Parts: sequence; structure tokens; C-alpha cells
Amino acid sequence: MSTVARSFSALLTIAVTVSTLSQSVVAQSTFPPTPLASKHFAYPTGIPYKVDTDQGLIRGTQYGYNLCNSTTENQQSLCQTFFVNSADDFCVWAPDKPNSLVANTEGEMVAWCTKPGRGTRLIPSGALKGIQFMRTPDYVQVIGFIDQTQINLATGDFGGEMDPHGADLRGNPMGGIMYSNAFSGGSTSFQQVIEWHNFMGGDAFCLKACDPAGPNAAHFCEHVFDRIGCAYNAPNNAQNGTFESCLGDNQDYPGVYTSNGVVMTYTQPPESLGAISTMPYQPKVPSSSQCTTYTSSVLFSALANVGGGSTGSGTAAPTATPTGSGASGSGTSKPTTSRTSAAAGSTSTGNDAQTIAASGLVTVLGVLFSAMFFA
Repeated sequence: MSTVARSFSALLTIAVTVSTLSQSVVAQSTFPPTPLASKHFAYPTGIPYKVDTDQGLIRGTQYGYNLCNSTTENQQSLCQTFFVNSADDFCVWAPDKPNSLVANTEGEMVAWCTKPGRGTRLIPSGALKGIQFMRTPDYVQVIGFIDQTQINLATGDFGGEMDPHGADLRGNPMGGIMYSNAFSGGSTSFQQVIEWHNFMGGDAFCLKACDPAGPNAAHFCEHVFDRIGCAYNAPNNAQNGTFESCLGDNQDYPGVYTSNGVVMTYTQPPESLGAISTMPYQPKVPSSSQCTTYTSSVLFSALANVGGGSTGSGTAAPTATPTGSGASGSGTSKPTTSRTSAAAGSTSTGNDAQTIAASGLVTVLGVLFSAMFFA
């Protein structure tokens, strides 16, 4: 072979190698062509088997599925379609397998709900220790106390945040979508909620779903303050041992506060700087009114005799679209007086914490959250 031929052959080899490497880089990318928050599906007929179908992304493929019904409704379900409607009808994101950490499983969380008919797992009877459902002009939220070991979270895990964004725009969990009838005025009329967040850990949780027609949904359901937890992202007056539904005012946007008459925006420091040991402000808890209290055994009667977490694979294949309608809350009720925005707090991190509110420098689901890259 001549020198020219050998040189040409060498160049061709290099060109092929570069092309192969280039294709490999393209195939293994971070961001999907369409972010999860931009994927909209009509309920129930428009929901696909899986929402996240992109290939070659660094976090792999969607863990569960979104087309959920009676064939997937069991304690091994991998359903990742989520609902929040009322005090007795909502879900939380939690792991598939027992003794899991949020930091290790946030991308693979599955839906655990209070009502059958969704094709999901059910929260075990007795796991919920107290909840406050709040309806405001721009969002609904549920603040709760829970034995997190019964929904597969490890004891002592202070957890973190799930939301429809994530650093790679695929959401946590990947492909997880949310629906609600709280804004449509009809128990069977479900709208997809585009902006939401759910903090889990410390034997407590907060869940907020923002009105998809609201002009400030992305602000009320902000997703960048994953290290400061429920007390700052969803200020509340929830009480352990109390089950209630209230009307309330809007909160300030998470991270926004007023100091000496000046409106300020908090910037969360990166985890590389260490633990957050101090905060420049205390969150303002919105006023609530027209609270109705319930007996938990009546409110969550559908959870009776439901087992806890499972190590099952949950591979049931759905054969039809899910059924079931939202509920407005039922049970023995007792109207209570209006509340003001006094946020009395407890620094307890156990299952018997009295509030999920700011108190000093340490809060339940507050600054003890570990930061997560994809939060």
C-alpha cells in the first residue's frame, strides 16, 4: 500500500471513530426533547402507558407506568399517576421497596393513595396520623403526619422533594403526572396539574397542587427550594392527631419574604457549602377559616385491612383506563373557629411531631433535608 493510501486509510479510520463517538454522545444525553411539565394528557383517554418514552437519557427509563386501573391496583403497583382532590382523596409519592431513602429513589417513586379506583397502592390503615387539607384561591395543599415506614421510607430519613421538573426536566419521579378535580367543580372532571411539589420525610409530608389556570402556578408551586422543606414551601397550621379541611389565603411565594418593608427573595445555597444552619426569615403562615374536623377512621375507611409496603415487582399490565371519582370528604365533622397566621412549631423529628412549621433553625422537613441533584 502506498504512503498516500495508508494516510487516507488512517484518516478514514479516525473519521469513523469520531463519528461513532459523536453518535454515542448524542445517544447518551441529559435532557429530553420535551420536558415533563410540557407534556399534557387528557384524563382518562389521553393517558399513555408511559409518559417518559425517550431513549438514551442518562437516568435510564421510566420506572413505572401511567395507564393504571383495576389490574394494577394492589400493594405492588408501580402506578405513577397521582391525584389530589380533597381531605379524604389524595396520594403521596413513596418508594416501591421497603426501607428506602428518598435521595436514592426520588426518580422511581410510585403513587400511594387514600382511595381505591386509581390503580395505585393504598396508604396502609393507621399510617396517617393527622392531615390538614387547605383550599386557597390558587392552589390546594395537604399537610400530613405519617408513619413513613408503612410506605417504604426508612426510619429517620428526612427525605426531600418530588416535582415535575428536576435538574434534567424529566421530573421526580420520572414520568410522574398529577390530576385533580379541585379546580374543575365536578367530582369526575379531572384536570392535569402542571405545577406541583411533594416533600416526603421526617414522618411528615406536604403536597401542593397549583391551579393549572392560575397565572402564578409556577411561583406558588416553586421547585427550587428543596433543602428548606415544608415549613418554608408550604407554611401551615397542621396539627398531629387532627384531621381537617379548611379554606385559606394564599401563601407568599416560596422563598419570598418582607424584611423592614422590603420584599426579598431567598437564594438557597448549594449543598457543597454544607448544612443550612441559619435562615434570614421566618415564613408567614396564611390565615385559615371554615375548618371542619373529621374522624380519621371514617375519613379513610377505604384503607381498612390494607397491608403495608411490599418487595413485589408490581409488573401487572393495565388493560383499561382507570375509573373512580373524587370525593369532597365525608365523616363525622365539627366546624372549628378561624385561625390566624401564628406558626407555633416543634423541633421534634419523630412520628409524634406536633406541627410542620418553622421553629428556630431546625424544622420538621425543614433545613435537615438533604439536597438532591435532581430535585
